[in-house]
Amino acid sequence: MQDMHRLAGLMKELEEQMIVCMRCGMCQAVCPVFAETGRESDVARGKLALLDGLVREMFSDPRGVQDRLMRCLLCGSCAANCPSGVKVLDIFLKARAILAGYMGMHPLKQAVFRGMLSRPELFNRILQWGSRLQGFFVQPVDELLGTSCARFIPPLADRHLRPLAPVPFHRMSSNHSLPGGASGLKVAFFVGFVIDKVFPGVGESVLKVMKHHGVGVLVPDSQGCCGIPALSSGDQETFQRLVSINLRQFAAEPYDFLITACATCTSTIRKLWPAFTDGLSLEDQKLMDDMVGKTMDVTQFLVDRVGVVASEPAGGAEVVTYHDPCHLQKSLGVHTQPRDLLRASRNVRFTEMVGADQCCGCGGSFNLQHYELSKAIGKQKRDSIVQTNCSVVATGCPACMLQMTDMLSQAGDRVRVKHAVEVYAESLA
Repeated sequence: MQDMHRLAGLMKELEEQMIVCMRCGMCQAVCPVFAETGRESDVARGKLALLDGLVREMFSDPRGVQDRLMRCLLCGSCAANCPSGVKVLDIFLKARAILAGYMGMHPLKQAVFRGMLSRPELFNRILQWGSRLQGFFVQPVDELLGTSCARFIPPLADRHLRPLAPVPFHRMSSNHSLPGGASGLKVAFFVGFVIDKVFPGVGESVLKVMKHHGVGVLVPDSQGCCGIPALSSGDQETFQRLVSINLRQFAAEPYDFLITACATCTSTIRKLWPAFTDGLSLEDQKLMDDMVGKTMDVTQFLVDRVGVVASEPAGGAEVVTYHDPCHLQKSLGVHTQPRDLLRASRNVRFTEMVGADQCCGCGGSFNLQHYELSKAIGKQKRDSIVQTNCSVVATGCPACMLQMTDMLSQAGDRVRVKHAVEVYAESLA
């Protein structure tokens, strides 16, 4: 009964939010999925029209509604360009939660989200074993980009994957806590599981940069995922559990700012934690309000708070371009700071790519469920990158790093993929 009341509440919220949509079609011009398919049901306006009849459709064709809702990158392009200010991402996420509540979670997703992802220590142990055994299932294909492809699994054989790191970041920085130095500032570092498990070098670069600028760093040992994989699949239960786990982890010591090197984590904490956690205790609510208010992208923190400034490139500088992660530029408006950080890096000549803010096509689980469509969008990003004649493409999101690495590796391009903070860290003495 409680679940039905909750579903009814979500339905009411959904109806109130959809009234704002004028069906003007502005979202068509910016939707990367619609640009590939030309299907009205793939654009925000079409999905919102579909949701108008969600109550009826839930009983007649719930699976069809869910399938069409999942054909969305959740990139936020439609919301960022909507003249009516429709909160499209909130609407889609609530609709997915309603459908998951009505239909139930798929057993595999339930096992992954509730059995593993919501239990960070167990999740870490499982992936630790996975990193040791992955050599049996994948084989290297590109040394420069560090990619591999699957040996035995046909759906993965045509992907160029970044394998799990031999040592995850949390093993390198166990219960790391250093006081503030010359800057007088101390940050808490929310790592995110892709940086932890696949790109630990990004985490090491964050620590190096903070030490260089005299910023203290707290890295809780058992922090969990930000929760977006579960929420985007409609699993609010796991999402709220992960929020509570992380609130407790970061409440151990005081800090001035919470930083992340993952655009999706930053956006999730800032935008989605407050919007989708209605069952928190008063104590947890206070902790969340404090944490959300302190959360910043690492490039934003370094430029706006530490005062890193751009400099003139040296002779023989390496050409570097930058891809704007959707969740950083469109959701949070962080655009100039990553570029300023790259321009502050010695021996780097920054060059802008065409369509830097166009989605790379990853979209988390979208890449798993609709790979051919994801790949088609990703190839356009690859073309924009190579047209700059760069040797490095930087970004601010590990998911975007995975997608661009896949596309560049498959094309045989000699372009490395790095986080902007890695480029800056490498320039420091």
